[in-house]
Amino acid sequence: MRLLLVEDDADLAARLSRRLTSAGYAVDIASDGPMALDWPDLGEHSVIILDLGLPGIDGLSVLRQWRARGVRTPIIVLTARGSWQEKVEGLNAGADDFVVKPVHSEELIARIHAQIRRVQDRGAPTLMVNDLTLDPVAHTASRAGAALDLSRQEFRLLETFMRRPGSILSQGDLLERLYPLGAERDWNALEVQVSRLRRKLGGPAITTVRGLGYRLDR
Repeated sequence: MRLLLVEDDADLAARLSRRLTSAGYAVDIASDGPMALDWPDLGEHSVIILDLGLPGIDGLSVLRQWRARGVRTPIIVLTARGSWQEKVEGLNAGADDFVVKPVHSEELIARIHAQIRRVQDRGAPTLMVNDLTLDPVAHTASRAGAALDLSRQEFRLLETFMRRPGSILSQGDLLERLYPLGAERDWNALEVQVSRLRRKLGGPAITTVRGLGYRLDR
């Protein structure tokens, strides 16, 4: 799953990014309000973490403009003050939750999980394709009832396939889901990860469509 972290404090952004990455997320970072507003693929993110004290355009204005544009991604606001007036203003602007600075990464991760569960509770809590089952929140996957021991990247890869079963996904599509925007992307490593995932699935599931990409068969 991908997260967008909007934070102008470079040290805090780096620290949170490392912790969230270790928790299994791909993290994109925007460092100011204009960059956040112009972010190209907000719909690809599971949760947005938004600081209110941003340069250029403040976080509350960013939040209002996102919601006015129809952005429905859950947004967790980071605030240095945490007064009830600020929370009311943020909730009215469209925030889903608040975390008061200094940020404790375990609390933030718990709140991210809660937002993802809320979204999934509106539909199916798990993904199921043929005899494959995947729970994005519990981070578990199985085939025919047998648990799959997947690395973080293999889990992301399988989740990407299971969200679009029967569709041909190009290498570019898969790399977009596996790595943050702007990160170095290794095409050869992707082929290795697909090969490993196939072996762990233990049978026909992922087909190579020559010259186009890969497909999870239905």
